[in-house]
Amino acid sequence: MNKSDKASQNVHGWERAASIAGGLYFLGKGLSRGGLGGLIQLGMGGMALARGVTGHCEAKRVLCDVNEQTKMAEGNSRSMPLERSEADDARMKANAQAATGTATVTGNDSLANPPAGV
Repeated sequence: MNKSDKASQNVHGWERAASIAGGLYFLGKGLSRGGLGGLIQLGMGGMALARGVTGHCEAKRVLCDVNEQTKMAEGNSRSMPLERSEADDARMKANAQAATGTATVTGNDSLANPPAGV
């Protein structure tokens, strides 16, 4: 086994043994059951057996990559400030005043007096 084969293996130890045992179990169950259910069990058993024999699982690789990217994203977000600065507060207040400067209040509470026909 060369170094690139070792790097591509992501299933080791008890996990690999459990995949082989589970694969053999489902192959046996699928053969004895027959029909569509048996065919599904044969497929699951074959995939589990291949995972155990080769020591590689593509689904596990993808999940580990996603987990690693999530950790990297969380690490980057922690460096960003969580609190607003005074300049941010002043800018937000000015925007709110500009947005509501032309609004008129009628005194009609739409919850207490809903429009007719609704």
